[in-house]
Amino acid sequence: MPYIPHTDEEVQEMLAAIGAVSIDDLFDEIPDALRIDGLDRVPVGLEESAVSRLMQSRAATDTGSVSFIGAGAYEHYIPAAVWDVATRGEYYSAYTPYQAEASQGSLQLIYEYQSMMAALSGLDVSNASLYDGATAFAEACLMAVRANRKTKSRRVLTTRGVSPLYRAVANAIMAGQGIELVELPNRHGVVDIAALAEHAGEDYAAVAVQQPSFLGTLDDVDALCDWASANNSLLIGVCNPLSLAVLKPPGQWGTHGADIACGEGQPLGIPVSSGGPYFGYLVCRQPLVRQMPGRIVGRTVDLDGKPGFTLTLQAREQHIRRSKATSNICTNQGLMVTAATIYMALLGAEGLRRNAQACHHNTRRLAAGLSALPGVEQVFDTYFHEAVLRFDRPLEPVLDALADAGIFGGYPLGDAYPELGQCLLVCATEMRTADEIDAYVETLGRLLSDSRAA
Repeated sequence: MPYIPHTDEEVQEMLAAIGAVSIDDLFDEIPDALRIDGLDRVPVGLEESAVSRLMQSRAATDTGSVSFIGAGAYEHYIPAAVWDVATRGEYYSAYTPYQAEASQGSLQLIYEYQSMMAALSGLDVSNASLYDGATAFAEACLMAVRANRKTKSRRVLTTRGVSPLYRAVANAIMAGQGIELVELPNRHGVVDIAALAEHAGEDYAAVAVQQPSFLGTLDDVDALCDWASANNSLLIGVCNPLSLAVLKPPGQWGTHGADIACGEGQPLGIPVSSGGPYFGYLVCRQPLVRQMPGRIVGRTVDLDGKPGFTLTLQAREQHIRRSKATSNICTNQGLMVTAATIYMALLGAEGLRRNAQACHHNTRRLAAGLSALPGVEQVFDTYFHEAVLRFDRPLEPVLDALADAGIFGGYPLGDAYPELGQCLLVCATEMRTADEIDAYVETLGRLLSDSRAA
């Protein structure tokens, strides 16, 4: 139904009924020092028609441009059937299954999603799901601190290849609980394995590595996984789920495999849409399941022997005492999980593998073309579908000129990685055609040539 605001008379009538003079009286328990008079940076509210015009004008600016930006959000082809099915009423309006009597359709879909993610990651159990990849990483770190019975350490050793955004979010969430992220140095875009010797014997609840890294590079995850195990630390793998169609899954890393894997589920059928919504996935080995946040759906039989689905684990504050909850996140992005499940079911293992291979092929073509231009060099040789290029000049004017030509050239790395100050992270998924890649190379070559001539 439409939103119908209360009149001033109705507000006063309700306040009188509860013995309050004003709405501010309802918040008198908040200290004055914590109150603010207004939000200076928030503009005055607009009417619905004005908001519609504003959003349409902004949406129009996205048309006609070709994006070569990755950095955690990837433009993939999404079959029309994915959102045609996901937006059907029985899926679109169904919220998270808090109660055991939730619809069998919703429960079965979550069960299928969990089964697919467990198979993709090579681990035992998947939840469904988390807010986004960054919060999934933070929850994985919290989970590791709780679950590692061999240490009482509240430190997590992380590679700098883990997304800077993920590390920032994890620090923000964990700082209040006294949990610290300790960063390992990079060498040639990957973890400096020799630097691990400096941490041998130190107490860490977990070691976290992103594969492929934020820079697109591939670490020696087998060595990292075995080092973590030898030092009584759990191993957290942060993975692009599409890459797992062609790369070794975290459950097979090293001698024993990763203990926890997490990441952003956006590549699985979720459009790049002004920054969201996305969803985070989290999978783990069976012995850690009691520390997993979120919910788990299981398959069972009823009294008549007919198969059915039911909630088997809900370690949330809504069902148990808040102090014993493993997570207080309420939004599980159920609609995004629905779309991801349909996407994976439609493509299957072979379709995911072909998509991943096409992404790698296109990025190799793009990196080779751009690095052949004067003033551009490729920095790292081994990568999945993102490559780092170093320019002989500041990036901002180059990227602005490319944008004017309808090309979003990539993600500048200088802020997150000062040692890569004039380096650009580029990505070409299966959506980028040979003509688009060639046009990028040609346009950039012309811009660089013109600036040298000037």
